[in-house]
Amino acid sequence: MSAKHGTDTLEHPLEDLIRSDRMPHIWCPGCGIGTAFSACLSAIKAAGLDPDKTVMVSGIGCSGRGAGYANLDSFHTTHGRAIPFATGVKLGNPELNVIVFSGDGDLFAIGGNHFIHAARRNMDLTVICVNNLNYGMTGGQVAATTPSLKRTTTTPSGNSETPFNLPLLAYAAGATHVSRWTILHTRDLTETMKHCILKKGFSFIEVLAPCPVNYGRRNKEGPLETLKTYRDKTIVKNGAPPAEVAIDFKKNIVLGTFVDDDRPSWLDSYNSIYRKEPARDKPA
Repeated sequence: MSAKHGTDTLEHPLEDLIRSDRMPHIWCPGCGIGTAFSACLSAIKAAGLDPDKTVMVSGIGCSGRGAGYANLDSFHTTHGRAIPFATGVKLGNPELNVIVFSGDGDLFAIGGNHFIHAARRNMDLTVICVNNLNYGMTGGQVAATTPSLKRTTTTPSGNSETPFNLPLLAYAAGATHVSRWTILHTRDLTETMKHCILKKGFSFIEVLAPCPVNYGRRNKEGPLETLKTYRDKTIVKNGAPPAEVAIDFKKNIVLGTFVDDDRPSWLDSYNSIYRKEPARDKPA
């Protein structure tokens, strides 16, 4: 940290990327979204991106407030529509670095169809999904990621459904980068975000984060207990088959980079087909 404007006031290392006038934020004590958001901003800074050419897009939900706190051009979009908005931004100006920062409900329930087709097309986007296993903002309802038998406001006796394995879904849809970390693994998370931001193609990062007020309270799990689970029940297996990394809190939770491939982005493929230089007649 350094002194600001010659005074004794210390400047936050991410001061230039945060809308300080919108603080304090809405996130609850013990919530992990702030850590994921800070890691994202640190990755943007470490990647050396030009803030004037960087855009953050979010949907609706607790994580969706991230775009409003970033001192960047940003879009806080309608529920489930972060990815199509981000796609439009990228196609409108391919020079921009476009990051989607949203939650598991927004991206994989109402927004699931948009996710799979953006991954299939290999849109040049970095998608960061903060997974807190429930709909935290709207009261703690069951989500597509809520583990089986876990309690929510809409499953008071336990969830009867099987949750999505997000890395497997992303891989099957065609994402060229797929990884998972927790907010406890901040350095690994930040480095992965930096790598994805600089990588061309559709990158997906799942970030496990506690929601102590809704999910944790109903399952008798405090924020420190969640962090202890992240410490004791996680194992890093880079290259693990996505089909084998479903979350089971009774067993080890697999973290790491599972997929990191290269193939032409959608825009590259489109340009190679539809924007070729017209053929010129050879001189006689």
